[in-house]
Amino acid sequence: LPVLVAEQKPLTDQEKNREIEVTHEMEKEIKKGLCPGPQNEILSSGFKLQITKGDIQNLKNGQWLNDEVINLYMNLLVQRNQNQGYPALHAFSTFFYAKLKQGCYNSVKRWTRGINLFEKELILVPIHQRVHWSLVVIDLRKRSIVYLDSMGQTGKNICETIFHYLQNESKTRRNMELDPVEWKQYSLTSQEIPQQLNGSDCGMFTCKYADYISRDQPVTFSQQHMPLFRKRMVWEILHSHLL
Repeated sequence: LPVLVAEQKPLTDQEKNREIEVTHEMEKEIKKGLCPGPQNEILSSGFKLQITKGDIQNLKNGQWLNDEVINLYMNLLVQRNQNQGYPALHAFSTFFYAKLKQGCYNSVKRWTRGINLFEKELILVPIHQRVHWSLVVIDLRKRSIVYLDSMGQTGKNICETIFHYLQNESKTRRNMELDPVEWKQYSLTSQEIPQQLNGSDCGMFTCKYADYISRDQPVTFSQQHMPLFRKRMVWEILHSHLL
């Protein structure tokens, strides 16, 4: 995939201070997590997931994030929102969309057993397309399905697939039809959301889109925040707690 080239502007003092910095003690833990060692050593577990040293090392600068790291992070977002009073949130697994696209609604019908999606305010759907991560956000308050891509691509077909899923889910779980006229489907442009300036940070942008939007915050970070975000994510995964 082509890398979008854009001019990087210096960070303002406000931008520099927006995110919690990594302390000296945190830095030591992060370095220990990233240091060489048995790749199958389990460093963190939760939400029926296990993160190994090999998984954590995908958070080194220049590495692509894998399913395990993104899935644990998405679950931490759901936990954070529940505990801190942010919008009611559900996050699908990174395997959800591929399964849905391959086998239609019946192939994922069981994925929401015991969950009423229509009681949520926001739903996150991480999308993995071969060598690229992106994100769909369903906002049930606004009746919108929005595609976010850090390489500036559009997701018309993806949004349509997700809407058809919601239609089937509503019929099955609530015996209610969703009116397409009442729903908006669109992709945010490269002028509306921050874009990656390399070939390896799409997973990080996907996670941080999800983080900011799930708090109803404007998506105002940039490529320059990624090294800090990667360090913080190591610590957050090791502690199963978001900063």
